Amino acid sequence: MTRYREICSDLAHQISAGTLHPGDELPGVRELAQQWRTTASTVSRAQRRLADAGVLELAERRRARVAPGAALAARRFLHEDQVFTLAGSDDPALGLLAGTLSGQLKITQREGSVSGLAAVREGRADGAAIHLLHHTGVYNAPFALGMLRGLEPHLIHLWRREQGLIVLPGNPSRITGIADLANRRISTRRPGTGTRILLDRLLLAAGQDPDDLRGPQVGTHLEVALAVATGTVDAGLGIRSAAIGLDLDFVPLTWEDFDIGLVRNGLDPAAHLIAALQTPALREKITALGGYDTSRSGELTELTELAGTVRPASTQR
Repeated sequence: MTRYREICSDLAHQISAGTLHPGDELPGVRELAQQWRTTASTVSRAQRRLADAGVLELAERRRARVAPGAALAARRFLHEDQVFTLAGSDDPALGLLAGTLSGQLKITQREGSVSGLAAVREGRADGAAIHLLHHTGVYNAPFALGMLRGLEPHLIHLWRREQGLIVLPGNPSRITGIADLANRRISTRRPGTGTRILLDRLLLAAGQDPDDLRGPQVGTHLEVALAVATGTVDAGLGIRSAAIGLDLDFVPLTWEDFDIGLVRNGLDPAAHLIAALQTPALREKITALGGYDTSRSGELTELTELAGTVRPASTQR
C-alpha cells in the first residue's frame, strides 16, 4: 500500500470509529506530515482523495475538516470493493437498487422475510429484506430483535410500500376488501413471507379462517399479478407496483415498512447501499413504479434489547 493510501485509511478508520467527528478540524498539513513521517505533498494528496470521497472538506487558507456524513463516507471508502449479500423478501424495486450499485449488491434468495432473517443469523447473508407485522402493530423491529438477538441487530429503511388486492381491470368480481374473499380463488404467498403473514392477520380480523382459502401459492408479487391476469384466480394480495406493471386494478388496504435487517458485522458492506438509498435519482425511479414512499430511505436504526426499543444508529451521524 502506498504511503498516501495508508494515510487515507488511517484517517477513514478514525472517522468511522468515531474518534473524529463531523466538523472536527485536522492538524495542519506540515504537522500531519511530521506525524506520519512523510512529505506535506503526500498528506495533501491523501486529503484530496478523502475529500473526493466525501470524508473531508477542503477550502483555501483553512485546515481540512471532517465532512457532514463522514462516518458513512468513510465506511464506503474503506470497503469500496465489498459486496452486500441480501436474502429475504421480494420487491421489484430491489432490482433498481441493485442496478444502481453496479455489482455491490447480490440478491441470494427471495424466499421470504423469515427465511431471510434466518440466513443472516446463520451467516449466509449480510442482510434480509423484511416486512413483518408484529401483533403490537410494529413492523420488523420485534422480529429482527428476536431472530438476531445478541448480534447487535440494526434496520436499514428501504421504503414504505402499498399492499392491497390485485384484481382484473374493472374489478368484475366487485371485490372491495378482505371480507369479499370468501368462496373465491385467491393467489397467496408461501408461509413465512411477510405478505402471507399480513393476509392471514387481515383474514382473522375479518372473521375468516386463512385455512379456508382456495388457490395457488406463488413465490413473488409478479406471480400473484400473473395469476390474476391469466384468470387463474379472482384476486391476490400484493403490492401496487405489481398491479400497475400488468395493467390490473388495485384495491388498497395498507402501507407497510420494508426494511433490511442486519447485524453489526454487516454495516461495513452496507455503506454503499445506504448511500445509494439516499440519492434523489434512485428515489425518483422507485417512486415512479407506483405505491412507494422513499422519504426515509437509507435511515439506519440500531435496535436495543430493552423492550424492543429503537434509536438512531451512531453510524448514521
